[in-house]
Amino acid sequence: MWLMTKHGFYSIVERRHGEFHVRSRERRDIENLVERVPLPDAKIFDTPEADYAVRLVVDRDTVRKIMVLLAETIDYSNFKGQIARTPDQRHKPYPAIHDLLVEILGGYGRKPFRRNTAN
Repeated sequence: MWLMTKHGFYSIVERRHGEFHVRSRERRDIENLVERVPLPDAKIFDTPEADYAVRLVVDRDTVRKIMVLLAETIDYSNFKGQIARTPDQRHKPYPAIHDLLVEILGGYGRKPFRRNTAN
């Protein structure tokens, strides 16, 4: 699962039964979760050789706590505007992702881009 939030960008996967990796490309994003959930016993793993260079290894209950924090801290009516006002998230590629989604899926009265699937 990918999550784009005002706290950071995350990928959450279950690597083994009951073992979840909350991953990010940037350390500050993971630190935001550790500080804000809070997760005082969390160990942050640096995995520079991996696609996501930083991660937490947690159980399902901790994933629930993270998801509750993310839900409870939605306090904005426009995500792009919130990101623009969040100092440690301004550099994120969210505007480019937004534009790509509009191009592919449609929006602002534009029809979705349809690829020619005929061979």
